Amino acid sequence: RFICIYPAYLNNKKTIAEGRRIPIDKAVENPTSTEIQDVCAAVGFNVLLEKNKMYPREWNRDLQYRGRVRIQLKQDDGNPCLPQFPTRKSVMLYAAETIPKLKTRTQKMGGSDQSLQQGEGGKKGKGKKKK
Repeated sequence: RFICIYPAYLNNKKTIAEGRRIPIDKAVENPTSTEIQDVCAAVGFNVLLEKNKMYPREWNRDLQYRGRVRIQLKQDDGNPCLPQFPTRKSVMLYAAETIPKLKTRTQKMGGSDQSLQQGEGGKKGKGKKKK
């Protein structure tokens, strides 16, 4: 009773034709399989990460887009493992909601803002010379 979740299912950069399975306003920007694994393991799911698997519709072969997370959604008798997540869609929505709150995401955002500001400062001095 394991379900597969690929990062493309939660990616707001993808269209539905490219594999997104949740509404774009709830999706996350470029989630990774390890982030999905961390979120699902923290809530108490039985999680298995398969690093070398790829989503078939994914044309980009970069490491960032690789990976598949297998989650035990139901027990052998058909009852959900966690009652608050009865369907695969509920798990995907929860993961998409929680990934932006991860420490790795919040630290990356702080660092990227500073680097952008420094880059803009460097561009101001560069201009065409007047003749």
